[in-house]
Amino acid sequence: MGNNRYSQLIEKIFFDHYKKGLKNVNFFREDIEKAAKQLKITLPKNLGDVIYSFRFRTDLPEKIRLLTSNEEEWQIKLAGKGAYCFSLEKKIEIIPNPNLVFSKILDSTPGVINKYSLSDEQALLAILRYNRLIDVFLGITCYSLQNHLRTTVPSLGQVETDEIYIGIDKKGSHYVIPVQAKGGSDKQGKVQIEQDIELCANKFPNLICIPVAAQFMQDGKIALFSFEAEKSEIKIISERHYKLVEIEELSDDELVKYRKRK
Repeated sequence: MGNNRYSQLIEKIFFDHYKKGLKNVNFFREDIEKAAKQLKITLPKNLGDVIYSFRFRTDLPEKIRLLTSNEEEWQIKLAGKGAYCFSLEKKIEIIPNPNLVFSKILDSTPGVINKYSLSDEQALLAILRYNRLIDVFLGITCYSLQNHLRTTVPSLGQVETDEIYIGIDKKGSHYVIPVQAKGGSDKQGKVQIEQDIELCANKFPNLICIPVAAQFMQDGKIALFSFEAEKSEIKIISERHYKLVEIEELSDDELVKYRKRK
């Protein structure tokens, strides 16, 4: 029922503003209220959840998706305070490769954290932190600066990233690493990575930015991705998979095998 209501609202908002050939369709938060009134739909208590749902959890309605090619997709982007934009973008799917090899990592997560984690996302962020998986993945020393950083970026309005790390490499160079963590039905999206890059450019302009996405996989492994911005596109630099294990599950033969990997 909720998803159907959201779909009706977002579809009406899109087609109220769309004209053939447009690649950017701007709208405002108050358009949700207008659409609900015209469609005689009861407004959701959290208006922002309508936008969040189609940015991070659910595909846009089919009528909107049919206005794209196989290489493109409509994405909802922030465009200032209370402002949004349907943007026609080159498609990039941030989905773990099921055929990629994985590395076993001895689990350093305190049992009490596993017992009392309140959500998949919180559990994943804690696992990354206690097992220093960001350090392992990037090959630099990383320190968690702040989780759930919510701030304002002039070009976007209010944004939030799951966690910010500061990194230092062997030369002494400093990095800022925004991390997006996803579990359950939530999916990684290009807009989140672009948003993190914009946030870091605004708040940490002198640091090297390496956005990272973390995803729980169905078989218990953790997928990590790193990205860079190339002109107006986001590119995946690296993807690695890790599995947390007990000491008896990691053999000497496996350690020897890891040495040969590039």
